[in-house]
Amino acid sequence: MTLTKNNKDLVRRAFTPWEDGDSGPFFELVADDVKWTVIGSTPVSGVYQTKQALIERAFGPLLEKLEGHMTTSLVDIVGEDEKIFLRFTSSGATKTGQRYEQTYCFAMVMRNDRIVEIVAYIDTDLLRRVLS
Repeated sequence: MTLTKNNKDLVRRAFTPWEDGDSGPFFELVADDVKWTVIGSTPVSGVYQTKQALIERAFGPLLEKLEGHMTTSLVDIVGEDEKIFLRFTSSGATKTGQRYEQTYCFAMVMRNDRIVEIVAYIDTDLLRRVLS
């Protein structure tokens, strides 16, 4: 199996449960010392040097604003060697009733079957509105 196919298969298998509401397997694939960049100038934009920092300072504030279960759907996975690009959508609502219809592209680097770097491209205007 080629490196690209192996990495794409790992990401696909880890992402599939997320479509049923369980993001755990995907985040298990993410290295603890991941370098994760959230683009833009939103309150949670920036570079996080650990998975824990990302969860506490980026995902935590967002999840506090969202109501209930989000529907997440894979668009596609493409890659070459250690670089994998994951596109997906997520939809739901905030606790104030605002729709949260987000489109994501994660540009990832994988080494030794782990995601070691991610740049998250998202609708930053939507993210800013939800976090305000």
